[in-house]
Amino acid sequence: MAGARGGRARGAASDLIWLDTAEGKLAAEGLAIEEGQRGQRQVLRVMPEADQAWLPGTPPMPLDGQAPQPGHVVPIAAFSGRRSLLPLTTPLGPVQALLRAGKLRAVADERPVARLQLQGEVEAVLGLAGRLAADLPLLPPRAALAEEGRALARGETPRPRRRGPPDLAGAATVERALLAAIGHLLEVMLYQEPACRLGAGPEGVHQMRVGLRRLRSVLKVFRPAAGGPALREFDAGLKALADRLGPARDWDVFLGGLGAQLAEAMPEDRRIAALLKAAEARRQAAYVALRATLDGPGFRALMLTGLGLLLRRPWREAPPDEPEAAERLARLDEPLPDFAAALLDKRWHKLCAEGEDIEAHSAAALHEVRLEAKRLRYPAELFAPLWPGKATRRFQRRLAALQEALGLANDTAVARSLVASLGGAVPAWAVGAAEGFAAARSTAARTEALEAWAALMDAGPFWD
Repeated sequence: MAGARGGRARGAASDLIWLDTAEGKLAAEGLAIEEGQRGQRQVLRVMPEADQAWLPGTPPMPLDGQAPQPGHVVPIAAFSGRRSLLPLTTPLGPVQALLRAGKLRAVADERPVARLQLQGEVEAVLGLAGRLAADLPLLPPRAALAEEGRALARGETPRPRRRGPPDLAGAATVERALLAAIGHLLEVMLYQEPACRLGAGPEGVHQMRVGLRRLRSVLKVFRPAAGGPALREFDAGLKALADRLGPARDWDVFLGGLGAQLAEAMPEDRRIAALLKAAEARRQAAYVALRATLDGPGFRALMLTGLGLLLRRPWREAPPDEPEAAERLARLDEPLPDFAAALLDKRWHKLCAEGEDIEAHSAAALHEVRLEAKRLRYPAELFAPLWPGKATRRFQRRLAALQEALGLANDTAVARSLVASLGGAVPAWAVGAAEGFAAARSTAARTEALEAWAALMDAGPFWD
């Protein structure tokens, strides 16, 4: 098995039943009762609490001595199959592999399922996981079996463990915040990955792209404290994935925005229909390329690399020739509000400088303002929970409005570029019509951007 030598395997039938109240009281609290073959019951935490440190791939955790008493419970879903335990010897140390394979069952549905759990020293487990993932479609699961069973019984998608931006209010130090943010955003990406396919709608690609951008922003934000080759290598992998997500998202935005406006304005025009047909073909090609990337070993290796960062903390291993290593390492233990305020202040001043005399800005200059707004928005969103209150919410709303207006102008520029890329595949008249619509949208977006800029300057910073 992937360079590992196996000992004597032990296997047995495995049957599990998950129970809850008829109203789903335990599920609402992120819990489930699990009953084994001999009738023993235990309460499991299958969804992390909001402020709980969480590593992707963490198995459900039994609640010892703190289990709630929900009252009358009924079976919700079950697993039946086999449980195999295999001791392995790898080049980096012993690993114990537990494979559970069989069927997940509910009253009206069932489906095959498998879980592989590796236990051992960090390097041995990560090394074996990496070798397995090079050949097999293995990723940290996006939901516990109990949660998958609950979702199957209800005909739903499993609930996300994490969504949106990470909440760092409970992180006392810079390093704790970095660990929480990376773990949170890896979970977001793992959850959205299955939805990034044709026919599933644009939301999966959009949310995965946002999660990826947030994660890349986190790596940049914490670079003064945790910079180094390991994070640079991880960021390079994220950038390569972003290059695959970008075309799929760009064509989604075009067809849902400018393309939809063209279709509504000229529903019977064959030239516009030809343009939209060519655009749809490009979108499908972009999705096929993206799906091939997500199904390939590179994406699996990227997710394991991110998990490895959380387990190894390579930023603690300062190279001896790094002159500022001691200062950088000290920043890992710095109080998070001090670190956050200094960074936000620096980016705020850069945005203000870029937007000076914004009324006279060219389209290219407005694009630079948009980039600075984005560079501020992600860390402002990340650190906002440290300064809760009306001023913070007002600043975030106004910064989001500015970026949205500037983003609309950028989307218009991207749309024009996309249409031009279709070349001779569509009538020239349709290309001209699309560019005319885009120009009209750009004018309106510029007016909105100037108004949003004035509102943001009036709000001012929310951090101390």
